[in-house]
Amino acid sequence: MEFGFTLAAYAVAAVLFILSLGGLSGQESAKRAVWYGIVGMAIAVLATMIGPGQGLWLASVILIGAGAVIGYMLATRVQMTQMPELVAIMHSLVGLAAVFVGFNADIELGRVAAQFTEAGFAFPRPEEVTVEGAAFASAYTGFAAILAKKIAVEVTILRIELVLGIWIGAVTFTGSVIAYGKLAGKVDSAAKQLPGGHMLNAAAAGLSLVLVAMYLGGAGSWTLVLLTLAALFIGYHLIMGIGGADMPVVVSMLNSYSGWAAAAIGFSLGNDLLIVVGALVGSSGAILSYIMCKAMNRSFISVILGGFGGASGEAMAVEGEQIAIDADGVASALEDADSIVIIPGYGMAVAQAQQAVSELTKRLRAKGKTVRFAIHPVAGRLPGHMNVLLAEAKVPYDIVLEMDEINDDFPDTDVAIVIGSNDIVNPAAQEDPNSPIAGMPVLECWKAKQVFVSKRGQGTGYSGIENPLFYKDNTRMFYGDAKASLDTLLGKISG
Repeated sequence: MEFGFTLAAYAVAAVLFILSLGGLSGQESAKRAVWYGIVGMAIAVLATMIGPGQGLWLASVILIGAGAVIGYMLATRVQMTQMPELVAIMHSLVGLAAVFVGFNADIELGRVAAQFTEAGFAFPRPEEVTVEGAAFASAYTGFAAILAKKIAVEVTILRIELVLGIWIGAVTFTGSVIAYGKLAGKVDSAAKQLPGGHMLNAAAAGLSLVLVAMYLGGAGSWTLVLLTLAALFIGYHLIMGIGGADMPVVVSMLNSYSGWAAAAIGFSLGNDLLIVVGALVGSSGAILSYIMCKAMNRSFISVILGGFGGASGEAMAVEGEQIAIDADGVASALEDADSIVIIPGYGMAVAQAQQAVSELTKRLRAKGKTVRFAIHPVAGRLPGHMNVLLAEAKVPYDIVLEMDEINDDFPDTDVAIVIGSNDIVNPAAQEDPNSPIAGMPVLECWKAKQVFVSKRGQGTGYSGIENPLFYKDNTRMFYGDAKASLDTLLGKISG
């Protein structure tokens, strides 16, 4: 079979990608899973280079080499705390690629149609093709060869595919850029929409449908330009309308969008592997987004449509004062405690305090104390963010527990230590129906006998929501940089 090696290589690569996704579900298998993905991608690239549509080797090698160098530089320079925004900006590149491929497919379609017409042949070609027409079509190479053999129904399907690729890609591009801006602190994390709110999104979506109908009806490529602009606006406005508390879901959701964009590219190019990989990424991202929404008591559709992260009414006033404590006080409480739960958050990642946390855990366990970690589904700014940091610091997997596994144990906990977390330990989610995070399941650490919060200062968290936990009678604020504070604390606790 022609290009049989390519098809076989694609099948092997697809299996490796599936194994990679499956392995990433566990910390112990994640490293092996990453290598599955690397080998699978290497096989896919090689098979594509020597498969259907091969050519432009010099340009391909140069571009692949440049991409490899840039990727290596990013991988070695980007800190773990910057991974969420790196993932977001990478999603934008997938979306942009889908837009370019869609436009290129339309341009090539027009070029092939014009050449067929000039030569006196019908395009799309009829099902019963003449010998002369078949000979003319066989002279094409690459993507044009695929187009030259399509009949009318197949050309219509291709147009639908490229329209979907352009639209999804454009939404993904601007949405990912805004997500990157919010995660990197370059764009205000608060939920903001233009006057008109969801009506603007609905109008842009309606305009998109009209433009799709016009394009399929033969109105011309100018409709694709307007469609792209409408989709770029939708991506921008949707993500701007989502507040900081929901950003982990947004990253996962954009991952899904990029997968569907890749699948649309695969359909347009006739590349089976792109279709499979895009479907894997799109479906897994959508499933993860749904799981995270359930964990946050959010409506999946509502998060997708934007608008979460803003209060529906006036939030409850927080009364009392934040009482500070020093390292000696924390050390004394830990020495007396038998059961300790540590709750890590993004502040731990920013301060790169995971190694100090690991050492503290080791010393406390050596004294016979029960130490466990409580991980909220959206702790940090990326799914699994805290798990990766703790694994990097060699914290034993068996003491790292999910929220549902540990939440009921807080009343029997002597000391809860919150390190750089805000929204995931905010009792307002249960106590204030007007809170932007109302109804979101949180770690109920305030039920512990004592709570120590390691925090830089008295400001609010990423989503800008005040936290009543900091004012409760059994809470003490351990102010300062998390790493510096923990290093000081370690000096008070013997190894």
